[in-house]
Amino acid sequence: MQGSFLRFYVHEGQRHQRRLVWEWLLEQANGLGIRGFGRHHVLHESSFFELAGTLTVEVEFIVSDAEAQQLLQRVHAAGIRVFYACIPAIFGVINPGPGDPAEE
Repeated sequence: MQGSFLRFYVHEGQRHQRRLVWEWLLEQANGLGIRGFGRHHVLHESSFFELAGTLTVEVEFIVSDAEAQQLLQRVHAAGIRVFYACIPAIFGVINPGPGDPAEE
């Protein structure tokens, strides 16, 4: 399959409407039906220790071009200032299972 590798770079503590931007991005992608959240679409987080919110978080998606554009449009419409990269990608599943998307 062909599509895009979409990566956002956000500051760990950056917020949009009191929500962490990296969480907001994941929720928006989930709402668009973008794959990658597991069978039950539940986000999991674990932490060993916290720094003072100075880290950059990379939020990555491997998606169709249409999905990338939809997510970018949502970020733009929300007025969030964020750096991103969108790179052409070829992707697929080796030895796919019955629930995996079909190769194009």
